[in-house]
Amino acid sequence: MIVVMKVGSPAAEIERISKEFEDWGLSPEKIVGKHKVVIGLVGETASLDPLQIQEISPWIETVLRVEQPFKRASLEYRHGEYSEVIVNTPDGPVAVGQHHPVAVVAGPCSVENEAMIVETAKRVKAAGAKFLRGGAYKPRTSPYSFQGHGESALGLLAAAREASGLGIITEVMDAADLEKIVEVADVVQVGARNMQNFALLKKVGAQDKPVLLKRGMSCTIDEWLMAAEYIMAAGNPNVILCERGIRTFDGKYTRNTLDLSVLPVLRSLTHLPIMIDPSHGTGKSDYVPAMAAAAIAAGTDSLMIEVHPNPAKALSDGPQSLTPDKFDRLMQELSIIGKTVNRWPQAAVALA
Repeated sequence: MIVVMKVGSPAAEIERISKEFEDWGLSPEKIVGKHKVVIGLVGETASLDPLQIQEISPWIETVLRVEQPFKRASLEYRHGEYSEVIVNTPDGPVAVGQHHPVAVVAGPCSVENEAMIVETAKRVKAAGAKFLRGGAYKPRTSPYSFQGHGESALGLLAAAREASGLGIITEVMDAADLEKIVEVADVVQVGARNMQNFALLKKVGAQDKPVLLKRGMSCTIDEWLMAAEYIMAAGNPNVILCERGIRTFDGKYTRNTLDLSVLPVLRSLTHLPIMIDPSHGTGKSDYVPAMAAAAIAAGTDSLMIEVHPNPAKALSDGPQSLTPDKFDRLMQELSIIGKTVNRWPQAAVALA
């Protein structure tokens, strides 16, 4: 349930109303929009009469029920206003959201060594990326595949962060590793295989760093948004949703099926920012540019693109990785589309 306050409502009145809701056993959450303040009511609201609530103050404009099962994540909860996630990076804050330029995330699937990750960070930064992605801990289908270097790789990500000024996005697999990951990461990623690891979602939601939540490979949109709700219910409102392809019946030509229809669907359901990962979504580097361009045209807020200096020798996900030179060219191409839809900060660095 949300309580929409009138324009110009006094701060003291908003606080008084919030205190009254607390006395009722509810958890009021103040959401400050561009023009109005909305108070979200979390708790047992089924028996409450909206008309009765409206009578407690002349400054209440309207009272609405949130019909979706995902309360905090729903667009209704923010009264139709889309949220933004502000990420603090060494180069300054980066905003991810519908009213900001597309934020590009780039880097290798796994951190392999210091020279590789630092050089890749510098190259993708020069091309226009705002974040470096790199796995220290890697969930793999086979127990015999490379699982990442673990804690030692976090130090390499820290070195890349210092050398490049990029924000760091890396995945958490185990809540036991969360504390040391948040010391390095600017955004904590929950991968597709852990999207419904509810104990992990609660732990991630209890810390302050923004969270990138990847869609599970066989999960519905409702399940995805309910996973986001777990994080938000634990106290962290800064969630970015990442579509990375879902499993369908045809895996011969692409690794997954990249569901770009989630962009308009999610816009109608949630206020949360949206990222598209065409690298995992297709599994083949040749297909990444077309799907990245399509994602920008369809309205994505962010892109995640895998980049490796030598994909043929990558320890994981080489076939879907672009070389730094190909990434440079892709950023040039994407800048044309990005400017056309008014979602690009500036032209990518010109090629020599």
